[in-house]
Amino acid sequence: MERDRFFENDDFEFMFSLALGASYHRGADVGECLATAARIHDGDFEQWFGHWRATAERLEAAARKSEDSGHPVSARWAWLRAATYYETSTAFLDSTDDPGRFRPTWELHRAAWDGFVRNSPGIEPVAIPYDEVELEGFLFRSPVGDEPRPLLLLNNGSDGPVSAMWLQGAASALERGYDCLTFDGPGQGAALWRQGLHFRPDWEAVIGPVVDFAVGIDRIDPERIALLGVSQAGFWVPRAVAFEDRIAAAVADPGVWDVGASWFAHLPPPMVELLDGGERDRFNQFMEEAMRSSPAQRGTLEFRMRPFGKDSAYDVYRELREYTLEGVASKITCPILITDPDNEQFWPGQSRKLYEAVATPAQSKALVGFKVEEGADSHCEPRALGVRDERIFDWLDQVVGVA
Repeated sequence: MERDRFFENDDFEFMFSLALGASYHRGADVGECLATAARIHDGDFEQWFGHWRATAERLEAAARKSEDSGHPVSARWAWLRAATYYETSTAFLDSTDDPGRFRPTWELHRAAWDGFVRNSPGIEPVAIPYDEVELEGFLFRSPVGDEPRPLLLLNNGSDGPVSAMWLQGAASALERGYDCLTFDGPGQGAALWRQGLHFRPDWEAVIGPVVDFAVGIDRIDPERIALLGVSQAGFWVPRAVAFEDRIAAAVADPGVWDVGASWFAHLPPPMVELLDGGERDRFNQFMEEAMRSSPAQRGTLEFRMRPFGKDSAYDVYRELREYTLEGVASKITCPILITDPDNEQFWPGQSRKLYEAVATPAQSKALVGFKVEEGADSHCEPRALGVRDERIFDWLDQVVGVA
């Protein structure tokens, strides 16, 4: 095993890196992460769920005790860590014998996050009108700076929890004088589990209503609204700003040109032929046969399919053809920063492709690398949130005029 790895299983190692990295913004504690991981047999999905959930339950009990005893600061951070650990526990539930535990565990994660919000001055739940419903979101108020101030919209990825938006944007933004607004879009968090909304490729139809809501927030400068997207939002954010001209600056972490590339990379050529030939039943039959022999692959597929709201793998793969910036990236003219980490495991090479394709003038766009030797490599730089924050926000500060 490499010296800087805790698990040989790549998926376990990545999820552990996310949990450990959360400690930078107090979303985890290093000792809690190490102690929990030490009890898990590498690659054992059931143990992963059981031990992370047990840690979360212990933190939830501590949070309740602190809150009931009148200690809101202790309660705040214990609730946030509980939220991280509950979410971490769900990572491989679809590969266990009882994936039905996902929804109730997600609700525990969300209740823990609500505990964090309840004990945190300057954070308030909001409801954002969208079509005929309202998207759940949170407004974060910075105590730093003068009015009017910039607003940073935080766009989550395909499966990130709401607490990730604190870790991957809000915490650092508030220190620098930004107010922040996050939301669960279609297929994400509460929009998926509580409202039954599913992914859509035309994300400008989501960001438009979010910006409509944002410009009505008091003390916000409507000319300084920025949009930061992580993981799969590295596709959604560029897609949105190609059509939404009220965004002053955009960040894609990382740049995603073609969402489906990470799916099709594991699909044999004969299966692609069935897909392109419209052979729905045969495609699904072969996919089901392949999944029977691999609980891990079956679980990953079911986990990834859920936010699309489709009945079959064939339908999801067909829809993924729409999740590309081909013909769209050239419409992007706003200032944009695109991260480009070493060892990007899901969309390698796509950050540079997006950077070269956008029509943004050279002086207003940036391709920012994160290196192995910095400990900042891998998807969304999970073990180096400090380095990530410094590079992203130094650029944002210049573009939107934060002193």
